[in-house]
Amino acid sequence: MPTRLGISGLTVRFEVGGSHVVALDNLSLDVAEGEFVTVIGANGAGKTTLANAIAGSVPASGGDIRIGGRSVLRMSEYKRSARVARVSQDPAACVCMEFTVEENFLIALTRGQHRSLFRLARTPQRRQTALAALAPYRAVLGEGALRQDAGLLSGGQRQLLALAMAVCVTPDVLLLDEHTSALDPRMAEVVMSATEALVRRAGLTTIMVTHHMGYAARYGDRLLIMSAGRIVDQLTAEERAELGESGLIERFRQVVAEDVTDRMLA
Repeated sequence: MPTRLGISGLTVRFEVGGSHVVALDNLSLDVAEGEFVTVIGANGAGKTTLANAIAGSVPASGGDIRIGGRSVLRMSEYKRSARVARVSQDPAACVCMEFTVEENFLIALTRGQHRSLFRLARTPQRRQTALAALAPYRAVLGEGALRQDAGLLSGGQRQLLALAMAVCVTPDVLLLDEHTSALDPRMAEVVMSATEALVRRAGLTTIMVTHHMGYAARYGDRLLIMSAGRIVDQLTAEERAELGESGLIERFRQVVAEDVTDRMLA
């Protein structure tokens, strides 16, 4: 499969208290079209910084990021959002709480474009697009979901809405940044099942950052283990399945030289 996302020599440094902290250290990665990559690591490993750098919300200190063979390094986060969709860990961060579900979809449909009242106008076609995107989640969101205020939805419902909004205009890359970490275990499982179905159905090129060892053991075509801003190990889905969750935990301990925290086993 052709490469959809190409990262070469990516370095990100932050200044903290007068000192430079290297969050990503000369990281390189190729993600094939339609590949689902899961990323796990301890706190401070660089997982979220990697997602931020791809989305354009933190500047790179060196290296390059290419989507479909074209460098996006100098593209603003706003412009990049037309190609890179993201669902973050905060259920309130990806939706406008004071808007209805339908109004949120109108905004999502113009991602990366100049927004005007004309572009945000309700039309039968846009309503049908929103209804179709929400159809798989109707049992969780309830009937008449389009008319609900997003602020009245539960955290899990908002994450399902955020997922549907992220892909209503098919992105080149979908970033999932610990998007179940703020949910209770039951809703986290609902959102993960929906995520897997959505990614596979649409063949989306996806990077999922997770702290959850169980999800790392179950989801994705390839698993990356990060430490100190670098990819220190990679496993195919077959290698991961052969290890199982307990074997993966032991592998993590060996390559990262850190123990697995309670949060990673939640």
